[in-house]
Amino acid sequence: MAYVIAPPAQAAIPVAGNTGDLFPVRRVWCVGRNYAAHAREMGADDREPPFFFAKPADALVPVAEGDELTYPYPVATNDLHHEVELVVAIGKPGFNISPEQANDLIWGYAVGIDLTRRDRQAEAKKGGKPWEMGKAFDRSAPIGPLYPVSETGTLEAGGITLSVNGTPRQQGNLADMIWPVADIIAQLSQMVELAPGDLIFTGTPEGVAAIGPGDRLEASVGPVGTLKLAVTTRS
Repeated sequence: MAYVIAPPAQAAIPVAGNTGDLFPVRRVWCVGRNYAAHAREMGADDREPPFFFAKPADALVPVAEGDELTYPYPVATNDLHHEVELVVAIGKPGFNISPEQANDLIWGYAVGIDLTRRDRQAEAKKGGKPWEMGKAFDRSAPIGPLYPVSETGTLEAGGITLSVNGTPRQQGNLADMIWPVADIIAQLSQMVELAPGDLIFTGTPEGVAAIGPGDRLEASVGPVGTLKLAVTTRS
């Protein structure tokens, strides 16, 4: 038995330390409105139950340590927004687990940017339609190298920031999450079976705003490095 077309490449992100090791990616889950101030700026309550959406694994854009990603402004939007997030990589399977078990599933962490075509998302919300064209478009998830939890320890606090052209836009702390990482993993595991290779974008603090060609972004999360992105005109 053979494939009738060439199988797609395996999505993967590099492990920090220039080791050459790669973490293969299975699914990419994202948590919406998981910081109170951001929930308020998006017109939601401070502590509603977490909700999840997905991006395809091939929406990831891995960025090596110390590199700056040249990022062409995407098509089909005139309102592209940045959202800096802690990304959690799952290294063990889990289904219907408790928050007390959740940290055992974590392989490592990275800094990511959930890029959002806000105009497309707003249109979808208004019509009661799915968000995919606002959230799951090509190259919508730049991500830095993955830092093993064996090196970082379990991350429950630490700064999370994003600046544009040297001016701070988002400044928060992981401790400000409405639902901590362990709760996110546990609740997601009640709806899907988590497996090695899954990533979870854990939400963004307040200060999301539009970016455009010529803007340079720097996103940082605690001990997992800085992700740099330079926006250019549409290719």
